[in-house]
Amino acid sequence: MEGRSRSTTRRLALTLVLGFVVLAVAMTIAVVAGSSGIDFARAFDRTISPNDDALILFEARLPRVVLGAIAGAGLGAAGAALQALLRNPLADPYVLGTSGGAALGATIAIAFGVPALAGTGALLLPLAAFAGALGATLLVTTVARLTGTSTPTAIILAGIVVNAFATAAITFVKVLVSSMQAQELLFWLVGSLGYERWSTLGIAAAYVLTGVVVLTALAGRLNLLGLGDEAARSLGAQVTVLRWAVLVTTSLIVAGVVSLCGLVGFVGLVVPHGVRRVLGPDHRLVVPASALVGGAFLVLADTGSRLLLGALGTEPPVGAITALIGCPIFLLILVGGRARRVAGAEAPL
Repeated sequence: MEGRSRSTTRRLALTLVLGFVVLAVAMTIAVVAGSSGIDFARAFDRTISPNDDALILFEARLPRVVLGAIAGAGLGAAGAALQALLRNPLADPYVLGTSGGAALGATIAIAFGVPALAGTGALLLPLAAFAGALGATLLVTTVARLTGTSTPTAIILAGIVVNAFATAAITFVKVLVSSMQAQELLFWLVGSLGYERWSTLGIAAAYVLTGVVVLTALAGRLNLLGLGDEAARSLGAQVTVLRWAVLVTTSLIVAGVVSLCGLVGFVGLVVPHGVRRVLGPDHRLVVPASALVGGAFLVLADTGSRLLLGALGTEPPVGAITALIGCPIFLLILVGGRARRVAGAEAPL
């Protein structure tokens, strides 16, 4: 038993080291790549004023890269935890309606005059998004139970319905605001990484990274759910408490991400699925690895979006890039029958 514990610890340490390396490489590529070249020696030279290289590096490119890493890490960890909770590889904050609910909460707050991440908006907008995300989660679980069988498949179908409702409600709100505000909301809702202040990034990091730490701490108990509810209870897991802890924590993460980036979908689907293929089903490894690889994935997707500016004359939102990657993978998982095999072992939530 002790030997197995040491082996898991070594694997976890190796996973974290490799994950940080992957994230660091992705962030380095993102900082270096861009339509405008940077003279790094000039950027770090404090004696040069004005210094355009320093402005591009420290006020534009680096904050955006850090934002991508934070958001991707949160979505990756949230997706891994939800897939473990529902025992379904199709689970994802975007698919389950959590992201849609967060977007609706933030949209309503903006429509009522909360500034989008400026001043008090940096504190209030994530709270509004959290309320929307948690409300959507409660609604999804309630709708699934009303079907008489709150299985993971029922949860996912309910999530699709709630997502559609949130999208319709957001469209209705956009009609009520000014045309300029509606255009801003439209670009934000399709998922984009902006150039945020470092103080704003600190608030987002507090939301997202706190959630990632909590999910990582719960990862060992998530392994027990794969054995079935009764077996998990017999091994000491408080199944109901664990489920609500995961649902509330993922809502917190999604609120932080959506308030900054809008709806960025499929990161929580693609990344944990790939990580699980490499590392196996142990969520003590999968959750932290999904966070690190998710950060790298979103940073590189946004880098691709920025580089397309030269070819297209406009910068496509990063949410469009992740959807173009994620949708085919979603279909491959579905058509390949993996979801049906998992669904055969479903248990009520």
